[in-house]
Amino acid sequence: MSDGERDGLPVPRRYGSVAAIWLAMAVLDTAIANIALPTIASDLGASPQGAIWVVNAYQIAIVMTLLPIAALGEIFGYRRVYGIGLLVFIAASLGCTMATSLTALAIARFLQGFGAAAIMALNGALVRFTYPKAMLGRGIGYNVLVVAIASAAGPSVAAAILALGSWRWLFAVNVPLGLLSFALGQRYLPDVPGTRGRFGYISSALNAAMFAAAFLAASDASHGRYGMRTGAELLLAILFAVLLVRRVRGQANPLIPIDLLRVKVLRLSYMTSVCSFAAQMLALVALPFYLQKSFGFGHVAIGLLITPWPLGAAVAAPIAGRLVERVPAGLLGGIGLAAMAAGLAALAFLPVGAGVPGLIAAMTLCGAGFGLFQAPNNRVLLGTAPPARSGAAAGMLAISRLVGQTAGAVIVALMFRLAGPAGRAVFGIGAGLAALAAVVSLRRLSAD
Repeated sequence: MSDGERDGLPVPRRYGSVAAIWLAMAVLDTAIANIALPTIASDLGASPQGAIWVVNAYQIAIVMTLLPIAALGEIFGYRRVYGIGLLVFIAASLGCTMATSLTALAIARFLQGFGAAAIMALNGALVRFTYPKAMLGRGIGYNVLVVAIASAAGPSVAAAILALGSWRWLFAVNVPLGLLSFALGQRYLPDVPGTRGRFGYISSALNAAMFAAAFLAASDASHGRYGMRTGAELLLAILFAVLLVRRVRGQANPLIPIDLLRVKVLRLSYMTSVCSFAAQMLALVALPFYLQKSFGFGHVAIGLLITPWPLGAAVAAPIAGRLVERVPAGLLGGIGLAAMAAGLAALAFLPVGAGVPGLIAAMTLCGAGFGLFQAPNNRVLLGTAPPARSGAAAGMLAISRLVGQTAGAVIVALMFRLAGPAGRAVFGIGAGLAALAAVVSLRRLSAD
């Protein structure tokens, strides 16, 4: 019996597969590079605006290639394509370590984004075939736990590395972790045979152009640029989207998974994911400014005050992963997102006199609510799609997350220009987005 036909991997092989997946996830924390941007700009003699491309180059490569790499995984096998992507990520990390100019670092980060896209696009598919179907919810919950812990620890780890040595070590540390993950993966990850279908080169090119243009337009908007160039980027993104949809319509396994979008519960789950990640990103980007301007906290205190958010998610996610095996995902997601909306509303109206206890309570409520939503939602997105479309399902999971995060970042930038970085209205918008996501999640109860 092949790994694709078996209901999950047997123990102890399952544990080896999980370890390989978790190690690969641990090296993807983008917050580590973000924290080092001022140091990188100073060391390489670059402007702060130019240093932003250390982040942008990585992100744009990911959004351009997520769905094409998911398609390659379905054609040639998830483990093979995932392993190649991990090796690309390791090699590009070495390139980042040795970069002597901002241009070289940005190119290495762009290549690193290709590898990260393979990890992100196929991670979910490998998780699906690692756990038995009855345990998939809790397996996804454990994954959310690992991501939450990495997010909570990432800023502290980055600060410690920068205190002890060069920023180059932030990228160098990916090499041993990545090689260990690759070695474990080659031995333990599920080996699901590919379909050996045809790869859509034209569709992939249109997809890359569409997402690249959309990302550049969003980046311009977030930096307050609304000129002819931004309009042209937006029009190009729409044009490429129309051409792409017309090309893939009627295909058996389309690159843009129209077949999955036709399933009502999946369509509602994608909408829930976009709205919830927009609310989360909006809050996490705005919080450092809000805590500094309104409460006068320093950088260390701000980091400690934000930590209850990922810790709350870390506690709630494994619990939600087990509950979803007995309770409808739409109900769990609705409850979790309602709690997140309440936490964001509390931040919007919290009096300065409430102090640290009030902030910690609001952060914890937001994180726990998000954790209660995320694991059940991912369970629906991965478990509802046909097994042969697991790559497309995992790719769409990652795309919906990135679209939501990009939208949240753009909203924050617009609100900062309208109300200033100390304004509270941004948290009210976040509460509204989370409440909308809760309503959409509850609508899934009639679609299951």
